[in-house]
Amino acid sequence: MSTAEFDSGTELGRIDAGTSVLLTGDDEAVLSDLFYRLAAAGESERSVVLATDSRGRTVTREFDGVTDGAGQRTTVLAAEGRASDGVATVDDVGDLTAVGMELSSLVREARTDADRLRVGLFLCSSLCAAAEDTRSVYRFLNSNFLSTLRRAEAVGVCALDTSADIGANVDSVVSGLETSFGARLDVVDYDATTATVEVTGLPGVDDTVTVSRT
Repeated sequence: MSTAEFDSGTELGRIDAGTSVLLTGDDEAVLSDLFYRLAAAGESERSVVLATDSRGRTVTREFDGVTDGAGQRTTVLAAEGRASDGVATVDDVGDLTAVGMELSSLVREARTDADRLRVGLFLCSSLCAAAEDTRSVYRFLNSNFLSTLRRAEAVGVCALDTSADIGANVDSVVSGLETSFGARLDVVDYDATTATVEVTGLPGVDDTVTVSRT
């Protein structure tokens, strides 16, 4: 595998370094399954994840369930729970300036341990609900999340639950976000073991792909 590519851990194959992925769907459990597979750090990689609704240890356990040792290769910025080794916390997830500064710092630290990074946000819909307005979320993503992963030549995955109440029209928010991300994965159907995903922006990948949830 080229060092400029990352194994997606899914039927989507390899993803180019520097690719930003907007992952959308109306079922949080399905989004969670796909997010953790895409964002799990392989050997010689690190993951940095902003977790808006989960404790840090919950995140690392999820990664370990995908790939042995992936949790140990992960740094989490969590909006819930306590700080510990490999887990930092943020008091107010709606304070996107503070969140952005802390996330950037954690990415820089992770870069000292590994050249290959995956940066994740689960869930962006929670940021939208907590922020004063969606414009501040756009600014955070463009000036911090996306610019950070481009500088690090990382793969970035941002998950948004389209069924969530975010205080704004979800379709409009997604349309606005699409212009900033390089690729989009939209879950259009699913069952207990698979998800059907409409894909845009990933070279060499068919328009619709059936992806395993495990």
